[in-house]
Amino acid sequence: MTNKSFLEVLTPANSQMIFIDQQPQMAFGVQSIDRQTLKNNVVGLAKAAQVFGVPTTITTVETHSFSGHTYPELLNVFPSNPILERTSMNSWDDQNVRDALAANVAKGHKKIIVSGLWTEVCNTTFALSAMHDAGYEIYMVADASGGTSLEAHNQAMQRMVQAGVVPVTWQQVLLEWQRDWAKRETYDAVMDIVREHSGAYGMGVDYAYTMVHKSPERAQHGNTIGPKPAV
Repeated sequence: MTNKSFLEVLTPANSQMIFIDQQPQMAFGVQSIDRQTLKNNVVGLAKAAQVFGVPTTITTVETHSFSGHTYPELLNVFPSNPILERTSMNSWDDQNVRDALAANVAKGHKKIIVSGLWTEVCNTTFALSAMHDAGYEIYMVADASGGTSLEAHNQAMQRMVQAGVVPVTWQQVLLEWQRDWAKRETYDAVMDIVREHSGAYGMGVDYAYTMVHKSPERAQHGNTIGPKPAV
């Protein structure tokens, strides 16, 4: 039987984000997705949360002894956010994390969107525990998370889905938050994210802006010279 809460689309008002252990040593072990693509997707998702004012929690594990500092590109999106450091592999085992999530849920942000490393450990244990202990709604961003192998990532995603976690992708979250292109207050910022982080889709937007709508190029460059066929 379908859980009716999962029929609600994601909105900035009902969502909150948690980034779990997006740290270099954790990324070194990722084999389920190209790591540069992973980082691109994580930062694109973070920018989306910032644009739409979605409350965001950042957690780290054993920063100085093992994992290293959170990607600076991610921290630059949230320069004022506290970083919740832990020793446990499961973020749910840390009271500061629980308190941060609960405070946002109390304000209506009941859908917790997760991007973390690794899928089969930190993401899975957090998701199962948060659902079991607090009944939270968990949305797992599959392409902004990574596992130590594709098999590990896929099996962890399947395990979580069987338990009721909703699988999503980062761009799906971005566009679900936007929902209507008539929302001009976020339109330009969303298009900036798309052009920077959405690969071929972003290239297409640049093409449409400059070639169809005759907008100026985003990049400044020297004069165009030529053509001058060689004799």
